[in-house]
Formats: sequence, structure tokens, C-alpha cells
Amino acid sequence: MHFPASELVIDPVLIRSHDVSGPRYTSYPTADRFVEAFGETEFRQWLAKRNIGGISQPLSVYVHLPFCDTLCYYCACNKVITRDRTRSAKYINYLEKELALLGPLLGNDRRICQLHWGGGTPTFLAREEMARLMRALDGQFQRSADFECSLEVDPRRVEPGTMEFLAGLGFNRVSIGVQDFDPAVQHAVHRVQTVEVTRSVIVAARASGFRSVNLDLIYGLPKQTLDSFNRTLDKVIDLSPDRIALYSYAHLPQVFKPQRRIASAELPSAEAKLQIMTLAIGRLTGAGYVYIGMDHFARPDDELAVAQRQGRLQRNFQGYSTCPESDMLGLGISAIGRVGPTYYQNHKRLDEYYATLDAGRLPVARGIELTPDDLVRRAVIQSLTCHFRVSLESIELAYLIDFESYFRDELADLRRLEKDGLVEITPEWIVVTPRGRLLVRAVCMVFDRYLRERVARAGYSKVI
Repeated sequence: MHFPASELVIDPVLIRSHDVSGPRYTSYPTADRFVEAFGETEFRQWLAKRNIGGISQPLSVYVHLPFCDTLCYYCACNKVITRDRTRSAKYINYLEKELALLGPLLGNDRRICQLHWGGGTPTFLAREEMARLMRALDGQFQRSADFECSLEVDPRRVEPGTMEFLAGLGFNRVSIGVQDFDPAVQHAVHRVQTVEVTRSVIVAARASGFRSVNLDLIYGLPKQTLDSFNRTLDKVIDLSPDRIALYSYAHLPQVFKPQRRIASAELPSAEAKLQIMTLAIGRLTGAGYVYIGMDHFARPDDELAVAQRQGRLQRNFQGYSTCPESDMLGLGISAIGRVGPTYYQNHKRLDEYYATLDAGRLPVARGIELTPDDLVRRAVIQSLTCHFRVSLESIELAYLIDFESYFRDELADLRRLEKDGLVEITPEWIVVTPRGRLLVRAVCMVFDRYLRERVARAGYSKVI
């Protein structure tokens, strides 16, 4: 029983019957399980344990840069909409304060394998602000030999020479928001962006030495149709990015206020949305992209595809990653990090973030210390999301459990998924079939103890 990781079968009947709401599992437990009882004190304690015995995990760093000068109605990110450019300079001051507080806690081994600037719009920052932030980061960390340095870019906000400047700071990967190229859809979500503007940024990135370009697409947006998205896919395939993220739009206006500006009547029906997704996957795989998992596609020679074939793929808060399993430091408002068997999250609002740092404290608002049960379930979910398979023996040896007795109830539920063709189960393996891969989140949810205890899933997006 062996299927190539990239093999995929789209079964609309199966998708309809298992398209429930559930997490994307960039962490387990998911961020909605974090508690305020875990704060700065606990975070400091776990940072102090990183270097015990002279052995520490590699480090990744995420910096949240929340500012945007226009509002995209679909956006569910933590952002600050402003045209006041002085606000970013103040924010950099406080990121420097956060780094200065973290520095003495990090020990001697400060090599980082991955740095990512997310947002918001990182290129909202002036060039001197970006250079200043990178100097502050380089003052605390050493870049590893295979350092992966990425950022998110809104091509509408990229001036000539910007990509060359960013390459000079060390960036070698870029993720470019597209969502959809159809003018009617773009106006409906308040994000008008031409193919020419997008192409110019891709060309500039490649000319400046960026080794990977990712494009983000969203299906299920207002006024989207099968024909309109097919034309968008023509343009995307012609742009020839190295990676593509194909996200499902989750319309949750009760949670995300900007989405209240989207007319629900203009959204494609569930059936039309499924047809758009099916079309997109068929077009992308037909154009030579490999299905990595969840929402991601990559060229066969891309590092993500290679890492998956070699069993090295990881999943963290930035999505899929080729870096080894690492501790992650999250900087800035709402940033999430991971240290040892813990997760933490910073304050989500600027005033709280600033006030905490002014008081000389790290801005940790909440977090969680994982139990032994959390750790074993995280390992199972990580294996499913990255490799579509779990070796029962490897989990038993690593966590000293008997898989069959420990997960008796979960295996009973999996048997029902097995009858539907989503998984195959043997005494040695649980394998997600090509037919079940688009629904891997539903398979992971079987192992989510928090969901098993509380069936309510209203705060999550649909699997498809």
C-alpha cells in the first residue's frame, strides 16, 4: 500500500459528505486552545530551558508587520489600516524593544534557519525602516548556511528597485497576493490588481536572485464563476510561479468585520465553489504542479516537493516548511511562537503591545504548555498533514504507547472513513488515500482531542 505523495483523486460525492468545519493545523493544539494562564513568566521559563545540556532546537523567527494602506474585504489577518506612514516607524521602535528583552534569554546558539515577515503588508515600511529592522534581527541572530528568508508582498505597493533592495537585505523567497485577476471579483473585494503589475514584481524578484516565488489564490470569492476563475488560472500558469497556495474563502462576517462589506448573495454556491476548486486543482496539476497537501502546490523541483519526497517536510505557522523541526519566535502584535513543548501568542492590539513593552515586559498574552497527550497527537497530525501517512511503530517508539489501545476510539472512527475510501489502515500504517487527500483535515480532526470533547466547530473554516 504505497501512493506517491503527490497523487490526488477528486471525488465530489466524498467531498460533499465530509466537508465539515475544521482547523488548518498549523499547530496542535490550535491557537483557540491557548489560555491566559500561560504568560510571560512561563515563556521565560521555557526559553531558559532551550540550552540545557548544550542541545537546542534550531530557531525560526516570524515578524508580524500589521500595516496596510487599503482594506481587502476578504482579509482575516490582524492588520491596521492607515495611510499614516509614521506609525510604522514607532512600531519598529517597539520591535527593537521586544528583541532587546528577548536577547539575554536566548543563550549562545542563535542560529536561525527561517525568517518570515508577514502582515499586513511588510512593504508598507519605508526602506530605511526595513533595513533598520533587519539590522536589529541580525544583531540578535546568526543566519544559518541554508537560511530561508521570506516575506509577503502586495505588488500594488512595490516601487521600482524594491525587490533588488529586499534581496540585498537577504530575502530569497517571496509570497505575492493575487487572489483573483477578474476585474469584477477584484472590485467586489476591494483589491484591484493587474496582471502586468504582478508580473513586474515576479520578473524583478527573479532578476534580483529570489529563489522562490509563491502566488496566493482564493476560491469562493464574490462574483467568482467557473469561467472567470479559469481565465485567472490561465494568467497564473502563464506567470509560472514556483509555488501556489489555493485557499478556500471562509465567509465569517460575525468574526471578521471587513467581510461584512461582502454581499453574501454574490458568493458562489457551495456546488459552484466545489467546481471552481476542482477546476483549479485539475489545471494546476495538469500544468505540472505537485499537490503538496492542504492548499499548496509546487513545481516538482521545488524544495517543498523534494522535502516531501524525502520525508523532511514540516508544517508550522507559516504553512509548509523545509526547515527541520525548530523553535519559533514570534515578534510583533498577535505573533505566535513555539518553544519546546509550548506555544505562546503576543497581545493582538497595538496599545496593549506598546504598554507591556513600555513596562519592560515581554508582550505575551496567552499560550499553552502541551501535555504528553498533546505531543503524541501533534506528531500524528503533523505526519498526516505533511506525508499523508503515519507509521504506528514510529509513534509507539517515540512516545512509549501502544497505538491501538491508546487510540482505540479514534481507530473506530477511522474505520468509518476507511469504508468511505479516505484512508487505509494496516497493523503498521494509517495512509490517507489519493481520494482522501483533499480531506486530510477531516482525517486529522479524528485525532484532535479538543474537538472530540467539544463538537462545536463554528469558528473554523470548511475543509473545502
